[in-house]
Amino acid sequence: MGNISEKSLNKLNSKKGIKYFLNESNMTTHKAVRIMNYESKLKKLQVELIKLQKWVEDNNEKVVVIFEGRDAAGKGGAIRRITQHINPREFRVVALPKPTAEEKGEWYFQRYIDKLPREGKIVFFDRSWYNRAVVEPVNGFCTEEEYKVFMNQVNDFERMIIESGIRLIKFYFSISKNEQAKRFADIKKSPVKKWKFSKVDQAALKLWDNYTEYKEKMFEKTNTEVAPWIIIKANRKSSARLEAIKHILDTIPYKK
Repeated sequence: MGNISEKSLNKLNSKKGIKYFLNESNMTTHKAVRIMNYESKLKKLQVELIKLQKWVEDNNEKVVVIFEGRDAAGKGGAIRRITQHINPREFRVVALPKPTAEEKGEWYFQRYIDKLPREGKIVFFDRSWYNRAVVEPVNGFCTEEEYKVFMNQVNDFERMIIESGIRLIKFYFSISKNEQAKRFADIKKSPVKKWKFSKVDQAALKLWDNYTEYKEKMFEKTNTEVAPWIIIKANRKSSARLEAIKHILDTIPYKK
């Protein structure tokens, strides 16, 4: 078993530890200990998230958390862990489809304004208005002029919503090219996940350098003092989830 501490051995001998070995043929002692440690840390942080949500509700606060990153970076998985035990009536997850013909004729930010939280609520954006900073120009879904207008307006837009009382947190989940390729392969093989693999995903690896170029422009222009980007190294999903939750807990001044 290698260098396993007595505490870790006790965990492995528990019902949960034994279950991991029964359910997964390639499970190792180190992997099982790592998973159990992660789940223990996650549970403690999720308890704090419940307190944070109660504070938001009691104090009529408004919170927006944006999750950006390359395809398969783990944004959705992180949101699911964050929202797993909090009150579903007091938060919303927003993952907007491509705009309708009517929405295309509106001010770009209009459909996002409609999703901003009322007092006492939290909104999680699984991709956000920053689609126009990276995904749209890379894939030809907007014109060069539309991109320029967005980049000229986004900082003012964020400043206005922050000044109106919204607490804004912006996460960027960063993964390597090899990790993205590996995750795409896993998604395509999975009967319950393969629906997620889109034409945009299919082109993502070929367009890696284009994504990098626009991502860097986005950081350079929109990493402001009032609305900074928090870059999460997301090659290991468990670490990324814990780091994101910790940052939310550290940023929102709820009563710990």
